[in-house]
Amino acid sequence: MALKIYKPTSPGRRHMTGYTFEEITAREPEKSLLLPLKKKAGRNAQGKVTVRHRGGGAKQMLRIIDFKRNKLDVPGTIASIEYDPNRSARIALVKYQDGEKRYILAPVGLQVNDTILSSENAEMKAGNTLPLGKIIAGTVVHNIELQPGRGGQMVRGAGTGAQIVGREGGFTLVRLPSGEMRKVRNECVATVGQIGNTDHQNINLGKAGRRRLMGWRPAVRGCHMSPRDHPHGGGSGRTPIGMPGPRTRWGKPARGVKTRHNKITDSMIISRRK
Repeated sequence: MALKIYKPTSPGRRHMTGYTFEEITAREPEKSLLLPLKKKAGRNAQGKVTVRHRGGGAKQMLRIIDFKRNKLDVPGTIASIEYDPNRSARIALVKYQDGEKRYILAPVGLQVNDTILSSENAEMKAGNTLPLGKIIAGTVVHNIELQPGRGGQMVRGAGTGAQIVGREGGFTLVRLPSGEMRKVRNECVATVGQIGNTDHQNINLGKAGRRRLMGWRPAVRGCHMSPRDHPHGGGSGRTPIGMPGPRTRWGKPARGVKTRHNKITDSMIISRRK
């Protein structure tokens, strides 16, 4: 996939880049796999803001993605490669031999009319899904399960891929895109290949309005707030953060402080990403 560079007809256009969409083969999505997506603007069921700086954005429909890949031993044919506004990766429409249609994440090299399979004895090619215990060491995979049957939860973003390092007892050692090495049960499934749209990280939005269309609102820095709104606020002119170091809006330590507290899965992590 290649990027297109816009002509500098305005300051916002000067450094803006976008997708060429040359890999997209269908303009309209499969209607049977669509759901309405209601905007929540970062609020939970009680109406309280739990994720700041969210709101607005273009109206979108949710594509139902098959992260579980539990259509076992039934070959499927790739009908189209499509754009999904809800994720960075491209999606592929699969038509199975029994007539069912499903969306999956599209890996690099997957083309229209290719055949994919979810099986313990599937071939090692892009788009096929196998248990981790059956995948050869050194293979790049994505959409990795953490619990058998729950569906893929790790490595789902554009251009990402994890590598199978080896095996230890009933676990497979996986090196994640962050550099973290962790153990995952052999029964958990993963899909072979690196996720497509690898140039996603090179996109330059160019202007704030393009960010607003994605549903992101402006973020005000704490140093420009009052003392009652942020620990960094107050003072005349530009003032340093000072001791005891940078804080969040709620007074908790920020920037470099460990926030992970999950003793249940600590034993699964072999080496941290740092």
